[in-house]
Amino acid sequence: MTQHFTAPDRLTGTTGTQWWRDAVIYQVYPRSFADGNGDGMGDLDGVRSRLPYLRDLGVDAVWLSPFYASPQADAGYDVADYRAIDPMFGTLLDADALIRDAHELGLRIIVDLVPNHSSDQHEWFKRALAEGPGSPLRARYHFRPGKGEHGQLPPNDWESIFGGPAWTRTDDGEWYLHLFAPEQPDLNWDHPAVADEFRSILRFWLDMGVDGFRVDVAHGLVKAPGLPDIGGADQLKLLGNDVMPFFDQDGVHEIYRSWRTILDEYDGERIAVAEAWTPTVERTANYVRPDELHQAFNFQYLGAPWDAAALREVIDVSLAAMRPVGAPATWVLSNHDVTRHATRFANPPGLGTQLRTPGDRELGLRRARAATLLMLALPGSAYVYQGEELGLPDVTDLPDEVRQDPSFHRAAGQDGFRDGCRVPIPWTVEGSSYGFGEGGSWLPQPDSWAGLSVQAQTGDADSTLELYRRAIAARRAHPGLGAGDDLRWLEAPDGVLAFAREGFVCTVNLTGRLVSLPVSGRLVLASAPVAVDGDRFELPADTTVWWTV
Repeated sequence: MTQHFTAPDRLTGTTGTQWWRDAVIYQVYPRSFADGNGDGMGDLDGVRSRLPYLRDLGVDAVWLSPFYASPQADAGYDVADYRAIDPMFGTLLDADALIRDAHELGLRIIVDLVPNHSSDQHEWFKRALAEGPGSPLRARYHFRPGKGEHGQLPPNDWESIFGGPAWTRTDDGEWYLHLFAPEQPDLNWDHPAVADEFRSILRFWLDMGVDGFRVDVAHGLVKAPGLPDIGGADQLKLLGNDVMPFFDQDGVHEIYRSWRTILDEYDGERIAVAEAWTPTVERTANYVRPDELHQAFNFQYLGAPWDAAALREVIDVSLAAMRPVGAPATWVLSNHDVTRHATRFANPPGLGTQLRTPGDRELGLRRARAATLLMLALPGSAYVYQGEELGLPDVTDLPDEVRQDPSFHRAAGQDGFRDGCRVPIPWTVEGSSYGFGEGGSWLPQPDSWAGLSVQAQTGDADSTLELYRRAIAARRAHPGLGAGDDLRWLEAPDGVLAFAREGFVCTVNLTGRLVSLPVSGRLVLASAPVAVDGDRFELPADTTVWWTV
């Protein structure tokens, strides 16, 4: 099944293009994208059947969230076997066929890699528990004796991202570390067997033909020596804002340098992308130095409010941080862990990235469309989360009994409302699951989604789907868009962003009111209707316009 594949560039038909520097990458959450066998759960065969849709959307690569063998305690981010496909998604043959079909369509495939932790059903961990204290397998995880007279207290005060202590006590009295759910024990990256195993896993999937990896919790692999206490509660409030002894330790970079040498052995420009939550963009840049990973997600941009000053600052800081290391900036508005931006922007600012209120749907969609054109005009690479091209809102009213987010069911954890952005997407205007599959869907879809389906929006020039198609095509066609770090801010009224790139101008109105401005060139695309009168035009509230000059 080995296939060292050199994927041709879709524009030039050549290789060696550093395609990741301006790629539009589409995230597929497999269980919610398309169901090929009618069991109500998305699968690889379903994804494979919809690849032509992604080609026509114009994206360059498809990132697949985990499909590995897993008990599904955290939607597949608890991996029991990194070289096997979970039966709910298909088989290795299905994965092979998907990769081959994608390449034939000019699409690259990026797979999720989960190196911070395994499942508690991984063979290593099961043996470590069975063999008891002193087992060599326990050294591949973080097993420790407890504190207190009888070892009844956790080894330190670390808290789980999903709530509660980051430690669980075993029947034999020892404790093991899990920064996420108890079913996700953290691996000990100081142990050479762990590093060896993941280098082997990388080669397995590279030999299968994948074009890259999205590295889950890339900032978490190395812990501070001695696992020191943090010294306080409410540690979740510090995440992404402060230095933590279990996140963003400098030792992770040695791991990624070793991975880069493996990636560079393969043809076709294979890449790795860091999911790295760090206190600053400058710290994020450490992950994409020339001998480490190729991209890192820009969570500071994702979390920025719909505000001109805030967006300008995060854009400037992001570009400035990436220049010294020669890496492309990345831009993302939504993913499988946060409330969709069409709903975030429908609510007042300052509510975080997991919301339970629908807000003003019309306002949210208008801002989401404008935000998309802004994102796609920025230098670097852009990420699109499945369904955002349809303008889908979060489903904020899911009944508690259908929720599957593990943090929802744990007291004092993060908000735990990620299921709202994971509802299966609609393809048709009719059917039990609007074309998702023949057997319903694992999370209920709102009745209103018929009108948001791919079928309903295709061919409608005013639809969000057609806006995405036109925008991605225009981005690819215009020589001034895509890769680079060039951006020149233009004079604009308060609350309006305007910037120029080579032969191109982007204007964004974030004021909430109509603004009259001078025409910047030939109008290419707008997120809402724009009235041009001679040398001036009326820019509606929450609207973005692209110009060629």
